[in-house]
Amino acid sequence: MTTPEDSYDKLFDELLRESARAAADFDANESSYQEDSQQELVDRHALRRVKGFSTELQDISDAEYRQLQLERVVLVGVWTEGSAEMAENSLAELKALAETAGSEVLEGLIQRRDKPDPATYIGSGKVIELRQLVVSTGADTVICDGELSPSQLRTLEEKLKVKVVDRVALILDIFAQHAKSKEGKAQVELAQIAYLLPRLRGWGDSLSRQVGGRAAGGAGIGGRGPGETKIETDRRRIRDKMAKLRREIAEMKVSRDTKRQERRRNNIPSVAIAGYTNAGKSSLLNALTGAGVLVENALFATLDPTVRKCETTEGRVYTLSDTVGFVRHLPHQLVDAFKSTLEEVSGADLLVHVVDGAHPDPFEQIRAVRQVIAEIGGGDIPEIIAINKVDIASPDVVMEILRKEPNSYAFSVRSGFGVDGLVHAIEKSLPHPAVEISTVIPYHRGDLVSAIHETGEILSEEHLAHGTAIHAYVDGGLAKAIEIATSKAE
Repeated sequence: MTTPEDSYDKLFDELLRESARAAADFDANESSYQEDSQQELVDRHALRRVKGFSTELQDISDAEYRQLQLERVVLVGVWTEGSAEMAENSLAELKALAETAGSEVLEGLIQRRDKPDPATYIGSGKVIELRQLVVSTGADTVICDGELSPSQLRTLEEKLKVKVVDRVALILDIFAQHAKSKEGKAQVELAQIAYLLPRLRGWGDSLSRQVGGRAAGGAGIGGRGPGETKIETDRRRIRDKMAKLRREIAEMKVSRDTKRQERRRNNIPSVAIAGYTNAGKSSLLNALTGAGVLVENALFATLDPTVRKCETTEGRVYTLSDTVGFVRHLPHQLVDAFKSTLEEVSGADLLVHVVDGAHPDPFEQIRAVRQVIAEIGGGDIPEIIAINKVDIASPDVVMEILRKEPNSYAFSVRSGFGVDGLVHAIEKSLPHPAVEISTVIPYHRGDLVSAIHETGEILSEEHLAHGTAIHAYVDGGLAKAIEIATSKAE
């Protein structure tokens, strides 16, 4: 009799062999592993930032807008809780974000504090040290590993004499580069201006110049009248823009809602692939469905959800959807703006939570993803933990995840290791139809047999002289249709 310990030892040996095989074949397979000349990836790589230029967020008013000049950057983080290793992992993730945005990272600093300084995020002594580092490296931008208040942003820029960007603005900039659909672009723009509104700044007269009658370009009609300063007018125009974007997103949301409702009407289960950014979600979707979704070794490569039809080995139909990746401290502006997109996760019947087994701290990734899923209302959805990249991960780390997470499976998209086992787990975890039937369906009603294969769960099937004998679970509507058809045949 095989014990759980024997099963774990066997799997551990398989993981060791997989890691050794991957290490031996890495150089030979690296070129063939690159995804099949995806035009979108080629286009994205063809548009790279030119050193000495800057990236500007869209200007929708007369006021000065923040220009993200992400070229030669210095990173700075505040370590308030957890271990030193967690703080270093967080800064390493910020480095990956900065490089995805097109930056050259020069240096990184971490300060140990009970809480961030309310005036400068880091202490006054660290500001002096950071200024010296900026001067010595020739950096033009400082990126902070957290969300800065408008006053912190302004104070830091005054003291450092260079552009200061926080983690939220950096993620928004990456989203702006990667958005390609009309809805995705509108969602990113809404998130950008929601972030920028409290940070809107003017120069000189714009802080005090009042608008009335024909002043400031004749903005009297439609303005509140005398007493409204130019920057107040700009803020009101931005709020109007936000309202317009929300209406546009709501209109585009109708199409996705209609398709989702049609799937629910036909009782087609939905499976959402969720997880940390760059964990391998799009690669898994491509491997299971041949969807041809863009795959790139970069953070937030996927912004627009992709839904594909799948079939179980028994012929039961379900949908598999790829979603935007999550990250620690995901900006709330993005959660609000991408609410319609994230409904693919919150409305799913099953979550396949992809985890990067090769990451230095996969448990922190799992915690961060579950936190976001809970925020969008998906905390009670059944979950499968799918540990990817086991061919390059430490077998000890993979085994630790398998032991701590009850419904977890190890696999590698690149080598194909464990993919069949994961597919079997997904099929077995799909929601079961409620009504059990055991009947003989006449051969002229092949449409009902096909419907059972698509939406039901077949226990046994046999072809008799006068019809197809089926024992299966189906939904209530289909069970009623079968009952009517068989009663007429009798």
